[in-house]
Amino acid sequence: MKNIQELLSKLNEEQVKPVLDTEGAVLVIAGAGSGKTRVLTSRIAYLVLEKKVSPSNILAITFTNKAAGEMKERLKAFIGDGVSSMWVSTIHSMCVRILRSDISKIGYDKDFTIYDDTDREKVIKRVIDLLGYDKDKLLKPAKNFISTAKNECLTPELFSIAYADFKLVDEITTIYTAYEDELKRSNALDFDDLLLKTYILFRDCPEVADYYSEKFNYIHIDEFQDTNKVQMLLAERLAIKHRNIFVVGDDDQSIYGWRGAKIENILEFDALYKDAKIYKLERNYRSTKKILNLANAIIANNKGRREKTLWTDNGEGARVETFVGNDENNEADYVAIQIKNLMSRYPDYDYKDFAVFMRLNALTRAFEQEFTKYGIPYRVFGGFRFFERKEIKDLLAYLKVINNPKDDESFLRCVASPKRGIGDKTLSELREYAVSKGLSIREAISDLSFTTISPSARVKLANFNALLDSFKDFSDNNKVSETLKHVIEATGFNDQFTQDDEDESKLMNVGELLNSAEQFEKDNGIVTLSDYLNSVTLSSDTDDIESGNVVTLATIHSVKGLEFPCVFVVGLDEKILPISRSFGVDEDIEEERRLMYVAVTRARERLYLTRASSRYMYGSREFMAPSRFLKEGAEALGYAQPKPSYSSESRYGGLPYNDSDNGLGAGRSGYSSAYAKSMLGGNKPKANANANTSAYKSGVKVKHVRFGEGTVIMVKGSADNLVVDVAFKGVGVKSLSVKYAPMEIIK
Repeated sequence: MKNIQELLSKLNEEQVKPVLDTEGAVLVIAGAGSGKTRVLTSRIAYLVLEKKVSPSNILAITFTNKAAGEMKERLKAFIGDGVSSMWVSTIHSMCVRILRSDISKIGYDKDFTIYDDTDREKVIKRVIDLLGYDKDKLLKPAKNFISTAKNECLTPELFSIAYADFKLVDEITTIYTAYEDELKRSNALDFDDLLLKTYILFRDCPEVADYYSEKFNYIHIDEFQDTNKVQMLLAERLAIKHRNIFVVGDDDQSIYGWRGAKIENILEFDALYKDAKIYKLERNYRSTKKILNLANAIIANNKGRREKTLWTDNGEGARVETFVGNDENNEADYVAIQIKNLMSRYPDYDYKDFAVFMRLNALTRAFEQEFTKYGIPYRVFGGFRFFERKEIKDLLAYLKVINNPKDDESFLRCVASPKRGIGDKTLSELREYAVSKGLSIREAISDLSFTTISPSARVKLANFNALLDSFKDFSDNNKVSETLKHVIEATGFNDQFTQDDEDESKLMNVGELLNSAEQFEKDNGIVTLSDYLNSVTLSSDTDDIESGNVVTLATIHSVKGLEFPCVFVVGLDEKILPISRSFGVDEDIEEERRLMYVAVTRARERLYLTRASSRYMYGSREFMAPSRFLKEGAEALGYAQPKPSYSSESRYGGLPYNDSDNGLGAGRSGYSSAYAKSMLGGNKPKANANANTSAYKSGVKVKHVRFGEGTVIMVKGSADNLVVDVAFKGVGVKSLSVKYAPMEIIK
């Protein structure tokens, strides 16, 4: 436990001011890399150590599980074990905790299931089918408008009024109503419900809201620019008793408007709380001056913002590099070469120090392909998550049904994995019967005498229902991990995998799920099935984004709050960043500009901006125009944008430069040479370091660590710039840099 003076000594003058201002409404505008987490945790520690506030009377809301975990660790260092009684969590986790305690007051059971986006889509599809509507026409708008309605606190009835002018309002309202009925019958909530149902609980049961408002004397909210309407209403209600609300955020990093975030919440905070004090944190501790100059130049073009300018005492740093590829593969090849080159020049760089950020997840393909060619380990974030894999969701469905027997969606997953001879026709009739009786599917199974379901199918359903009952009995007396293991063995779950490469991976995933349950028990002691399911369902793809020695490939939306020594922002073309659907709408373009700003400010030491002159998009190849954000940053970059290079002598075009004054310190300074040379020059790389380039000729046999054996069919360039086209059996032709590709000539 630290004393208060030691705590305050770690803060600069501007950071100390909001830490000491403990009463009333306080807004901290915290620029990227300005130490907002330190300010937030220091203020909470100050309340406990100096103001003698009980930790149990403090609420701290963050927007990722990772951030919540880091905050708890910091606070533990400040105040010791007292942090265990403090509520530090994401807003969704806070709402789950409240609902598990009091949701019965609004007609749900406390063991409700939380449906993720995949579950939600399946339920909506099923509802549309039951209503006889056109699924192709209505599925996407139904999903989007139902989510929007819940974020705006609109029930189906209120939605029909608010969106009366929308041409599909009648159909969407009907689907929304039926969807809510389906969730209620299954005792399930979707992600948006976690917030909306808490709001409804507070609205309809004011004594519950009063309890929490009385309990939390001091409320802290991080990433306030990302709050939506229902989150803002919850915060207001919780703060109504003591009015001590401390919010931290940066309007320049508001990038979630597409999912309901209201930038107005941070821009108009002092209009809502007339006596609010406002502080600005503009000193950046993360990036070099050159990176910040670019970020400031770009974001200054936004009109809807609180004016601020980031500054730093860090060095000037390396020049921000730009590159234009002939196409998306050339662009990705450039990035791969730079990573190899930097790692060979600077031994203290490792793969985990590099990140490639893009507006659209679809752009990862070319980078995955090139990284594989050069033996660069990577991991894609912002895409398919571990807990979204089919085999994992199937197993978790068993745990969900054990925890909540009314959960129809999870029951339907269980009954189909592994297959047990119960067909779609039987299940469809069973669902219709359950809906007609207002029952869950499992409740309906106990009385099928009035249906046309065959006797043999009834027996299979009854036997499966009994199996699920036995799992419930087992779980009541055993740990979560033991229950999961029992389910796997009793159902013969792993027997459905036939041991080919794909199935071997699935078996490994099943083992990893068991490991996650055991680890959760180790970390949290005695836990319930509900506790474990909460942790899994509320997990985020960014919770372990920095784990492992791999290059990060990620969408910009998925990495806010993270930082890396070397960052590549790719796909900087009009129609991609900014995205084409934002054209013509000032507010949308400003959000796209904020997205660019977030990407740039993730970089600590080196920043690369790349694009391609043509891309294969939507079924055809298109010529691309440079992103307007490159033009806006041109003056800060200090040189003209390069044009695509079609030279046969060099793989990459560019301008000469010298950045020996990069200010990075020992081990990473002195990176200077002509631009073209710097792309491929330098010390021997880790892969293929002893390649004899003169030995590579047409017809030569080679072996690649990933692609296997192949034949050289074309040789281009020379010496360090030698590139060979190799035909690999079953893979096709790959263009490879002899210097960097992990391959060798077969003697």
